[in-house]
Amino acid sequence: MHLAALHTLSQIQLNQYGNLRHFLSIEGLSQQHLINILETAETFLGENGQIINRPLLEGRTVMNLFFEPSTRTRTTFEVAAKRLSANVLNIDMQQSSTKKGETLRDTLWNLEAMAADMFVIRHWASGAAHFMAQSVCPDVAIINGGDGRHSHPTQGMLDMLTIRRHAGKPFSELTVAIIGDIKHSRVARSDIEALQTLGAREIRVIAPKTLLPTGIEEFGVTVFEDMDKGVEGCDVLIALRIQNERIGSPLLASSEEFYKLYGLSEARVQRAAPNALVMHPGPMNRGVEIASNVADGPQSLILKQVNYGIAVRMAVLALSMQGQLEAKGLLANDLLANDLINSNLFNGLV
Repeated sequence: MHLAALHTLSQIQLNQYGNLRHFLSIEGLSQQHLINILETAETFLGENGQIINRPLLEGRTVMNLFFEPSTRTRTTFEVAAKRLSANVLNIDMQQSSTKKGETLRDTLWNLEAMAADMFVIRHWASGAAHFMAQSVCPDVAIINGGDGRHSHPTQGMLDMLTIRRHAGKPFSELTVAIIGDIKHSRVARSDIEALQTLGAREIRVIAPKTLLPTGIEEFGVTVFEDMDKGVEGCDVLIALRIQNERIGSPLLASSEEFYKLYGLSEARVQRAAPNALVMHPGPMNRGVEIASNVADGPQSLILKQVNYGIAVRMAVLALSMQGQLEAKGLLANDLLANDLINSNLFNGLV
């Protein structure tokens, strides 16, 4: 992305002290911002990976506004907010006043007037979360739960937390392969951005030409159309979901053909580095993107990803609320995230 565009993204997401006030995209954030999110998420995990509740958002209201269907992302955001002691409202946007002709802007302003502190938004239009943060509700913390094909930043960060906790070596020594429908995947884009920012040694994308975006090489990745060659020696294998509407289209002849050429089988895992990590953002199509014995095997971290997703979303909610309060002068500008996490400073703030 052009440097001017990245600067604009930074301006939208950060407050006057350079801290998060919205979480819209991994683009425009520094390595230190990503590390802060990961380190904060770690504080919500116990020794055995169990989630630790902390009342950092007590008295705050988080509204989940999902304009697209979602189970996993919406549910984990709801769990994350409740574990922070927030009040959570799930707004059915399919039944909202936007269906009666009310503009999106007016709908959001009405919800803001109901004392919302944070909106978690999933929208079919790329850039929707940025528009809301910049032009509609800048004083409400906007968290992007996925926008079009553009970005799914909390999924990218939970993938990074999974790798950080299980790879056994730093990102600078890792070769990571992302496999499947790169062209239509906001997860792939966020993972690539995060891996680049965190300094991964090599990022590979493996897919047929029909599922690769034009100019993907410009993102600093190595492209493979041969799956067996692409997974050779990789430390991390991330299989992406194939959307059902792609199957039987000119992009993808059949699910059987895709699995034969690009499915993550046990034999292909064995071609990767010893003890390579196996990941998938879910929901999985078993026997299409990944074999069941791989998804359920000893190298699979798929269920860990779900658990870490709660911790990452807790971190993003807490840090963004902190950033909004800082911007409004309600927190000292030198308050660091770790100080916040180790105290109950949010309690009683207005």
